[in-house]
Amino acid sequence: MERVVIVTGANSGIGLALCERLLTEDSRLRLCLACRNMQRAEAARSALLTSHTDAHVELLHLDVGSVQSVLTAAQEVKARYNRIDFLYLNAGIMPNPQVDVKAFFSGLFSKNVINMFATAEGLLTQQDHLNSDGLQEVFATNLFGHFLLIRELEPLLCREGHTSRVVWTSSSNARRSAFSIEDMQHRNGTEPYSSSKYASDMLSLALNRHKNSQGLFSSVICPGLVMTNLTYGILPSFFWTLIMPIMWLIRIFTNTFTLTPYNGAEALHWLFLQKPESLDPRAKYHSLTSGVGANYTQPRQMDIDDEMSEVLYSKLLELENVVRRKLSERNADNKARQQYLSEIDIMWFYKIGARCTMSRMVLAPEEKGQLSQPSCGSIQRIVRIKPRRIGGESR
Repeated sequence: MERVVIVTGANSGIGLALCERLLTEDSRLRLCLACRNMQRAEAARSALLTSHTDAHVELLHLDVGSVQSVLTAAQEVKARYNRIDFLYLNAGIMPNPQVDVKAFFSGLFSKNVINMFATAEGLLTQQDHLNSDGLQEVFATNLFGHFLLIRELEPLLCREGHTSRVVWTSSSNARRSAFSIEDMQHRNGTEPYSSSKYASDMLSLALNRHKNSQGLFSSVICPGLVMTNLTYGILPSFFWTLIMPIMWLIRIFTNTFTLTPYNGAEALHWLFLQKPESLDPRAKYHSLTSGVGANYTQPRQMDIDDEMSEVLYSKLLELENVVRRKLSERNADNKARQQYLSEIDIMWFYKIGARCTMSRMVLAPEEKGQLSQPSCGSIQRIVRIKPRRIGGESR
């Protein structure tokens, strides 16, 4: 039976590299690219089909930062498939990154240079903001949207007699010090990316605790330092051109500098080949590249508190209920507004019609023939004109 694999953020970088590797491994997959930008998604699909002409590659519009988009996409998935074998949660953002230039150059010529590049600790801050759902954008995109997607797809992920896998693309930048359970959206901090990635590590552990008995297994990977659109957005392009020779040189001495999306997808591909029961739920699986360019995967224990992961899981469930209720109320308001405007249109149409009738009645017989019947287009234009006030009430 064909395995169904869904990859979020699949139109470039690590996500696209993973799709290429998966099709090379198993060309019979039903591969779904879940992306926000459909033009880029179509380009990615075309590229994959160029090298895998018989592959089954589908597209799904999904903006994990939008609650409505997640719910709509989930309904589409449930209409297309009766099972999901792998759900790769790869989409993520790091908006408006700012580099501490002084810290960068200080670290560049210190013994901590490798750790600085690998984790960006003390180097990067971001400016986050609220999205249209009233959630912090990084939290919504990197964590909550994916959590909501899992919840919506549980009928396909948690099936009796079937094993499904959820795989999170995390980061070495996921640090406990950046996360606060009292501020899980990171409204009051300057490292929302680090906070969201640490939260995804904890959520993976909680999912295993709650869902393994239902056949759903969750894993976390770190792609290493990879040059992607997200990475290039941190500093000007000319700077990366200058610094890349140094980074390739450093890779001789450290295995975390994977640098290319293909190398960064190593752990994602490796997990595709493993039996979930053999994996450690407390481990983060790292993509590594040796000095001679050999790729391999290595598990490393995550710094996670079990109790805190359980509290996070509960808080996300509570937030889910709040968000669903608000969305339902908003949709109801929009429906009522549309109905009201339709009634106004009808009332205005009849008012115009009444005026036209009265005008005909007062015309002299010889003038009546000069008044032509209004065309459909004329009526449509009239209907679209809405009064500023109806019954003394402003609209």
